[in-house]
Amino acid sequence: MLTLERISKAGRDRIAVAIEHLIIAGWAGRDAAAIEHHIEELAALGIPRPSTTPVYYRVAAATLTQAERFVVLGPDSSGEVEPFIVSLADGLWVGVGSDHTDRKAEAVGIALSKQLCGKPVGTQVWRYEEVEPHWDQLILRSFATIDGARVLYQESAVSSLRTPRDLIRKLTGADTLPAGSAMFCGTPGAIDGIRPGTRFEMELEDPVLGRTLRHAYYIEVLPVVS
Repeated sequence: MLTLERISKAGRDRIAVAIEHLIIAGWAGRDAAAIEHHIEELAALGIPRPSTTPVYYRVAAATLTQAERFVVLGPDSSGEVEPFIVSLADGLWVGVGSDHTDRKAEAVGIALSKQLCGKPVGTQVWRYEEVEPHWDQLILRSFATIDGARVLYQESAVSSLRTPRDLIRKLTGADTLPAGSAMFCGTPGAIDGIRPGTRFEMELEDPVLGRTLRHAYYIEVLPVVS
């Protein structure tokens, strides 16, 4: 269950949501050069090229977490800030999340790696229809604490990515997802390359309506014992 504070022009409320289906859209960029850059980032870590772009991974909904701290096995995982779409009975809502991924396992199998780490998501969401007209002006941003220093890890307008509506249509042929479904909608490339950290902070900023969704989490690394 997720607890979500829904923020819209009609006001705010808080609901508990059971997510039954979780999809992660990979290589969801609009620009072929940007997609190739991200593919090359991952190739440098030994991760194979995708068979097509975008590509959709089904992931266990139980991996979703709103905890401020979660545990991973080994030192080879890292976060990625993404728009996070939730389909409820009254329509689509957008939040911010991190497709935290084990990069060492990703070199073995991308679908496998998606299942191995929790998928952190924030507690606040906006009604998607209220940001859709100015969607391309929204900004994704993340910070990572690496070797004790907080650094800007990612920053990009969401115009670098396919819109959630486009991703949904390509997957389902419809304009929306079934209620109880959620989707991660792609990520921009990392500044100075993909690398692990001990804390990950993420933001989705709406400069038009003057508001920002935020979430952060600490990463606790368990040792790998053979």
